[in-house]
Amino acid sequence: MPIEDDKKIKDILSAAKTIAVVGASNKPLRDSRRIIQYLKREGYVVIPVNPAYTEIDGEKCYPNLTSIGKPIDIVDVFRNPDAVDEIVEEAIAVKVKNIWFQLGVVNAAAARKAEKAGLQVVMDHCIAIDHSRLMQ
Repeated sequence: MPIEDDKKIKDILSAAKTIAVVGASNKPLRDSRRIIQYLKREGYVVIPVNPAYTEIDGEKCYPNLTSIGKPIDIVDVFRNPDAVDEIVEEAIAVKVKNIWFQLGVVNAAAARKAEKAGLQVVMDHCIAIDHSRLMQ
């Protein structure tokens, strides 16, 4: 079951240093862009992931998780629920500990697959909302 407990969510956010944002956008009005900026302001190292860009908000943008080549604490997913299976597979391959499906990103089968591989899953939550609510 995806994590709903505030203490566990706070523990994930407290332990994390590096967050990869899959489905990141360079468009100023996109939620992913605003959340990248928020997470950077809060002290996280943010790695944008989107094959359509080479840079977002001054950060190198990677085409996928496997091309990053450094440890990732949380994968924050801004993608259509139908597209998350591949992201879960990549997250498992690069040994991510936590995967976070943003508001509206609900895929129970992908969540079960991630959990079975040992990842902690937060689903249908906004990382910025939870961070501001639990960490301030």
